[in-house]
Amino acid sequence: MPPEPIVPEPVVEVTDLSVRFVRRDLDVRVVDGVSFSLRAGEVLCLLGESGSGKTVTLRALLRLLPPYARIAGGIRLAGRDVTSMSERQLEAIRGPVAAMVFQEPMTALDPVFTIGTQIAETVVSHEGVSFRDGRRRALELLELVQVPSAAARLDAYPHELSGGLRQRAMIALALCCRPALLLADEPTTALDATVQIQILLLLRQLQKELGMATLFVTHDIGVACEVADRVAVMYAGRFIETGPIETIIGRPAHPFTAGLLRSTVHETSRGAPLVPIPGGPPDLGNLPAGCSFRPRCARQIGPCGAERPALRPSSDGGGVRCFNPLPASEGVRVGREQATRRTQLPIR
Repeated sequence: MPPEPIVPEPVVEVTDLSVRFVRRDLDVRVVDGVSFSLRAGEVLCLLGESGSGKTVTLRALLRLLPPYARIAGGIRLAGRDVTSMSERQLEAIRGPVAAMVFQEPMTALDPVFTIGTQIAETVVSHEGVSFRDGRRRALELLELVQVPSAAARLDAYPHELSGGLRQRAMIALALCCRPALLLADEPTTALDATVQIQILLLLRQLQKELGMATLFVTHDIGVACEVADRVAVMYAGRFIETGPIETIIGRPAHPFTAGLLRSTVHETSRGAPLVPIPGGPPDLGNLPAGCSFRPRCARQIGPCGAERPALRPSSDGGGVRCFNPLPASEGVRVGREQATRRTQLPIR
């Protein structure tokens, strides 16, 4: 018999992760029982509305949360327990093990240091090389992320660069220590459409070339289609549907996922009216009884108001958290255009 294929260990393993924000008169659970794993070369996309807990989940992996945050559950990066690490130990893994591309390129870079200095100092700090070698590595990285006139940009300050170039510099900074895991927090949100496509192309190319595991946060279904292997749809701090991108887009089972698809503009349905999801995101400090999506859902049944649904596993390795999921035929009808139109952006 041929030997069984060797399955690589997960780069990140998250088990029953919960995050509470606790202040004088406030105790809010913003992430509630999230679990997932990610292996080298995989891209998992966290998809959902603003305020659903996507960014907090991402930042919790490196414990980049305010002092009033309380983290519970398990987080392991490259086999190391993040929850028990000291601040010095965390500093040692931020960069070489996991690195983050922050949401806002206009303010994430230090305005008083040049781009080259910021990248070079990070390399020097983690790899112990000379500043000259760090600067040489910075130039290589700027060229890798396709910054034009990279040598000249080394001595530019962030305010001297456009939004797209700042975002590329942020990506270069994140990659400077060759991380096993890249955390990308809506890296294209502040950019215009043309630059968004360029950054998505770049991230997808770099991810494939470097073999990184990537956790990508977005509220844009089109972006998820371009970058993701798997998707986890978040609502009120919980995963409500997970699975391969083709399943989530082509055969959505949760009413919220289907609502996201119906409220998105697509080239093949241009001119058709949008169908918004009724209501607004829930107040995390005052969630309704039972299913959090119940007040906005047209498919609610008796159990929906009495208890919180569990995540029911599916045959494709995903799952759905719903007492009355969409039947397969309706899910296919909702997602047909999205499944047949996963934009083929060329990798150059």
